[in-house]
Amino acid sequence: MSLQESLNRFKQQQEKCQSTLSSIAARAAPSKAAQPYKATPASAPPKVIASVKFSNDTERLQHINAIRKSPVGAQLKRVIDLLFETRQAFTPEDINEACYVDVNSNKALFDSLKKNTKVKYDGKRFSYKSKYDIKGKDQLLSLVRKYPEGLQVVEVKDSYPSVLEDLQALKAAGQVWLLSNMDSQEDIVYPNDPKVMIKVDDDLKQLFRGIELPRDMVDIEKELQKNGMKPATNTAKRRAMAQVHGVTSKPKPKKKREITRRTKLTNAHLPELFQNLNVPDS
Repeated sequence: MSLQESLNRFKQQQEKCQSTLSSIAARAAPSKAAQPYKATPASAPPKVIASVKFSNDTERLQHINAIRKSPVGAQLKRVIDLLFETRQAFTPEDINEACYVDVNSNKALFDSLKKNTKVKYDGKRFSYKSKYDIKGKDQLLSLVRKYPEGLQVVEVKDSYPSVLEDLQALKAAGQVWLLSNMDSQEDIVYPNDPKVMIKVDDDLKQLFRGIELPRDMVDIEKELQKNGMKPATNTAKRRAMAQVHGVTSKPKPKKKREITRRTKLTNAHLPELFQNLNVPDS
């Protein structure tokens, strides 16, 4: 069979199929028209059934099971973190719902929570307990003023969420001093109140008097740099510039200040410094 004959036969089959489809459509048209039209109310949308993903549910159950089989210490930390972050009171059922820790079915965990110094239990609910019960900047300042010899920041930083920001605000306002302890690397906050009397130990006084400072300012700056502090002046550079420009710096003689009964003594905690001074009557 030639190619042309094959094409003609294919066309005939196509025409026959088209005719069959047209007759079928013509017979089906009256039956569709006879059916009455029913409008779907707008208030009743078709219900969509959400497909359940068993893989996600299985993963969640495995996660819960892993938490409840973890050591008591790990579950305890999980609960304390929840109490610390939310600062709310939780029943055992609330804790189970929030972080999947079943407190009621774990007696060792229940007892550990009640005995923990960071947890408060009122018989029904657990909540976070900080060392100092303060809620804001004013109460924080009042607390710091009760410790003129310094209060460790680590003891108050968990009192409420914004306590560190309030400490920086008090420092910027000049109401407190915030210093770092070189030994423990922990910050200590002091009240900036000139009326506060600070008791100085005798050992510290002797140590203070036993330190001999260098007489040259260059040597003082070098000692500061050795201890990790940046000097506010650069005497070596200043002297070099003075030599280049031919200017010699002469130290200004200090004016001796007379001490009278009206003089305000800022070193009142070291009275022995003034024992040998003759204070004339005003």
